[in-house]
Amino acid sequence: METIAAISTPPGRGGVAVVRVSGPDSFAVATRLTGRPVDASLAGRFFHSAFFSDTKAKGVPLDDGLVLVFAGPRSYTGEDVVEFQCHGGSVAPRRVLEACLAAGARLARRGEFTQRAFLNGRLDLSAAEAVIDLIDAKTDRAADDAVARLDGAASAVFETLYTTALDLSSRLEHALDFSEDELPPGFVEELARAIAALRSRIAVRLATAREGRLLREGALVVLAGPPNAGKSSLLNALLGERRAIVSSVAGTTRDSIEESVEIDGWPVRLVDTAGLRATDDAIEAEGVDRAEALIAKADLVLALDCDRAGALRLHAKCDLGPGDGLPVSVVTGEGLPELRAAIAARLERLAAKGSEANGADVTTRQKEQLEIAAAALARADVRDLVVAANELRTAAEALGRILGKVYSSDLLDSIFSRFCVGK
Repeated sequence: METIAAISTPPGRGGVAVVRVSGPDSFAVATRLTGRPVDASLAGRFFHSAFFSDTKAKGVPLDDGLVLVFAGPRSYTGEDVVEFQCHGGSVAPRRVLEACLAAGARLARRGEFTQRAFLNGRLDLSAAEAVIDLIDAKTDRAADDAVARLDGAASAVFETLYTTALDLSSRLEHALDFSEDELPPGFVEELARAIAALRSRIAVRLATAREGRLLREGALVVLAGPPNAGKSSLLNALLGERRAIVSSVAGTTRDSIEESVEIDGWPVRLVDTAGLRATDDAIEAEGVDRAEALIAKADLVLALDCDRAGALRLHAKCDLGPGDGLPVSVVTGEGLPELRAAIAARLERLAAKGSEANGADVTTRQKEQLEIAAAALARADVRDLVVAANELRTAAEALGRILGKVYSSDLLDSIFSRFCVGK
């Protein structure tokens, strides 16, 4: 196994940068850079030292900082790890990294530290995905979900589902060694009940998939209505900035305008659309078609002075007089807090969180594998035990892929390529 190194902090001006080294020669690299012996006896401690380059540079000082030592297997990667805390900026961490490479390490690939943690049994694939989701979290709610999965809330449930499927598969494979006349009384009936129970538990996990998608990708909330209904003004009010052009001239907005905003802990992709009306203007008509397409795929539609099935109907410009829907005025500010609360409440209901979620939600990849397992279990007809055995094996493999019990190099590449270099 090669020793790898990378800068683990983002580029730019800052007080501290971290250069991480992991692998069998980590301590040797640290010894070469610091000029003092570094070994497992320093694990869990740090020391203050000037960093030095490799011997080719004749010991020219590079920076002054801290060295943290972690001995494998009790480290993030499960290997010997050394972290150099140097001054921030662009030059100091680059010089320290180059010294690490000159001392025998190679540059790490994207996500390679976390991939090694997985391969060394420090975390499963479900927890690895939680790491990148925590890094990418845009709201506290999304971060809380990622932390719950990183802490093992989801892994424990997936582990139970996997071991249950594996046990059923093993029991049935064993039973196929005997004739049906030799099976214990009630075996087939008990097997059918167990398969149905496992399907039900998988369905509970699938119920959390929508919330996971909303937290990671952001809920698509579309403002819809006729021209001059106040869509652009409302977009600006919810964003707290003048993003869209507001005009009394009908048809000002001809294309969609999308911005991200947090609403009561939910990451939202808020979209202003062209006014809905019949028009002979080819460009405006294209804008209306795009608006209809966005409305069709929206998680929530805010319908301003119009009717849309399932939409949250608003009476915008309520300061001008009474109307139908939740009253909102961007001029007076009336109704804006209530609107934010109503959006959050709709998204909360939309999420349809399952009772066994334990505070952790399902990722897109996990959802795909759960659906494969559920479909296999639906085909596991106990009237044909050979078919049932094949389908149980398929279900167990799908559940195993969630945790990384079953994996391919392509699967690992697709997951860890989402990470930055240094994590």
